Amino acid sequence: MNGIYVLVISVRDNIIINVGALGSVRFEKGLYAYVGSAQNNLEKRIKRHLDRVKKKFWHIDYLIGNRSVKVVRVFYKEAKKFEECKIARKLSKNSVPVLNFGCSDCDCVSHLFMLIDADSLLINGYNI
Repeated sequence: MNGIYVLVISVRDNIIINVGALGSVRFEKGLYAYVGSAQNNLEKRIKRHLDRVKKKFWHIDYLIGNRSVKVVRVFYKEAKKFEECKIARKLSKNSVPVLNFGCSDCDCVSHLFMLIDADSLLINGYNI
């Protein structure tokens, strides 16, 4: 399956992580949403994100690899790549972007967002 996904991520403590080329990034304790896509093998990409031990390749690998961080929910659907940025733009209106995170191949401000009010956030029909 090809498509897009949203990882809902819990950060249990305030942490600073070296995120590859982004350098040191501070993450406040809270709930985050990361938007990604896989235009081949969506299931394999999501499984890779859920694995704790892996080679760090994407920005999200550095965050998920921290012991204070846990993926708590995953949403996904079949979709074209442009839907990834469409979801990121929606999230940017109701949450706090982690600037330049996960968006090196597009012109979005971020693909990782700290959720302000997760109860009222709507992502393509899914409440998280």
